[in-house]
Amino acid sequence: MMQQKTNPLRKYIRNGKLPHFFCPGCGCGQILNYFLKAVDDLKIDFNKIVTIGGVGCTARIPIYLNTDSLHGVHGRTLAWATGIKLYRPELKVIIFAGDGDLVSIGGNHFLHAARRNLDVTVILVNNFNFAMTGGQVAPTTLLDSVTMTTPFGSKEKPFDICELAVCAGATYVTRWSTVKPIQTIKSIKKALQHEGFSLVEILSQCPTNFGRYALKTGDPQKVLEWIENKSILKIKAEKFSKDQLKDKFILGEFIDKKQPVFQGTSLFREGDN
Repeated sequence: MMQQKTNPLRKYIRNGKLPHFFCPGCGCGQILNYFLKAVDDLKIDFNKIVTIGGVGCTARIPIYLNTDSLHGVHGRTLAWATGIKLYRPELKVIIFAGDGDLVSIGGNHFLHAARRNLDVTVILVNNFNFAMTGGQVAPTTLLDSVTMTTPFGSKEKPFDICELAVCAGATYVTRWSTVKPIQTIKSIKKALQHEGFSLVEILSQCPTNFGRYALKTGDPQKVLEWIENKSILKIKAEKFSKDQLKDKFILGEFIDKKQPVFQGTSLFREGDN
């Protein structure tokens, strides 16, 4: 009789019967797996981690994790993270947020946490819409994309979240997609070891809402193919003009530098400029 094998990453998941929070084909399950692989490779003590989720599909990821966690109101993840880091700076604080949660209602907290170089890791899942609440237009929705609230196409220019983070002062910024597991895991590992504000943006498929509204398909594979076909590596993108890169997703590492991190008003740790 064949012996049943247990996934070694299961040890990081909460005991008990949890409901399955993600839609079929959603990328959040992949991202949970990528994060656990990164933590396992680094042998990080789960007793020294705090995970935070606000409101949205991505914000449900910490519910699975056997860590101290916060799950609360929309857009306030970085406000909670600031309080935790000031009181317990030795803890590793990790935020899981969607594009709507972090750069819409949470946009002001995002800018100032990056500006201060708060010592936290942000894993941002960008699925191009407010997915959990029906598929409304979001700050990352591409121009002319149809959503539940833009039936004639969005007329608002989307944010480039990585560019926004770099301009605001983040010290480690990278973007990958669920199609690139090896690169994504590597970047999560670097972010977890980085001292300062780290952002890992992960482009992810949402077949339930963005796929059906904007791409006219509920097939997750087709949404993944759409992401892959619109993606280009940063090293290749440097050879093209802005016009050639219009509506392309540039993947890669955008900044990795050291500088003092925020410890409270006028208080900084010693570090390299």
